[in-house]
Amino acid sequence: MDVRRLMAKVTLKSPPTGQDTLGQPTGSWSDVATVFADIRHESGLEAIKAGAETSAVRCSVRVNYRASILPSWRVVFGAKTYEVKAVLPDSRKRWVDLACELVTA
Repeated sequence: MDVRRLMAKVTLKSPPTGQDTLGQPTGSWSDVATVFADIRHESGLEAIKAGAETSAVRCSVRVNYRASILPSWRVVFGAKTYEVKAVLPDSRKRWVDLACELVTA
């Protein structure tokens, strides 16, 4: 992999670890690391769900290899937050591709 492609500075975040009495997560997302990445937007997917049109923005975020990244994490790039849906490591452990979807509030 050409490291010159890792141009975007992103923050990897792990989910809140606390729980309230009902078992709901409490706290905030924790910064794990700030790394350089190559972000590639795959497509915009539009669908009809329950009578309402929705859209999903999916992308692949490639970072240098880190064994600790989990699918429950998030990637923040500027004002955009992406949920990690899958972690796809390279067989030679040089990089990791994160299959992500834009979080819409």
